Amino acid sequence: MPRYFAALTALVLLSATVAPAFAQHATAFDVEDGARTFASICANCHGPDGNLITGIDLGRGQFRRALTDNELAGIIENGIPNTAMPPSPNLSEEQVERVVALLRANAAAKPSAAPAGDVARGKALFEGKGECMDCHRVNGHGSRTAPDLSAIGRLRRAVEIEQSLLDPAAEVQANNRFYRVVTADGKEVKGRLLNRDTYTVQLLDWDENLRSFTLAELREHGFDETPMPSFRKKMSARQIADLTAYLVSLRGPPQ
Repeated sequence: MPRYFAALTALVLLSATVAPAFAQHATAFDVEDGARTFASICANCHGPDGNLITGIDLGRGQFRRALTDNELAGIIENGIPNTAMPPSPNLSEEQVERVVALLRANAAAKPSAAPAGDVARGKALFEGKGECMDCHRVNGHGSRTAPDLSAIGRLRRAVEIEQSLLDPAAEVQANNRFYRVVTADGKEVKGRLLNRDTYTVQLLDWDENLRSFTLAELREHGFDETPMPSFRKKMSARQIADLTAYLVSLRGPPQ
């Protein structure tokens, strides 16, 4: 599944479908590789959903005018003069073609049937019914026991955030994993994993204490299931959409 979109700055507004030249022959590998290129080159400006720039939505294939694959490739390679869209001289022709393949694949994907969310209602849910601040932190407020979400909208796509709300165990980022240890005297400690090397492990326990253990002195240790609950039965589809919209709006300080 593609996760990211491509680097085109002033392309968008009007949905346009153009018969593709090389993108129509793209494989799943091509699309995934295009996603990796977008993540490393383009996401800082366009965002993981391709919609950070006002009026542009690369994830839905909305362009200012109809563009062929070759025209898209030309913009990626050469940029757009006198705009913020820079050229990409370090990308190979193959990489550029795969970014175009990603754009086409995203445009062809079935749109979500989920209702559009409301940021203000989502914020109220985050701080109230969802009890999210019992574990998470946003802009200096909340707990540190779970990942800081102050810039989650810049790091994760809306569809990924929604999946985490509905099925949090489906995909856990490597830096968000939890760990469980049992000491030599039988005491169990759980917390968010901060670091593990050959000899030691460090975690932040549920009281927000930094704990460090020597692996050789532990009776048991290993990754633990995510404590993040599913909101599938706790919230309606509208509330999930609102909460997702709020989380997507969290993009951290201006860069």
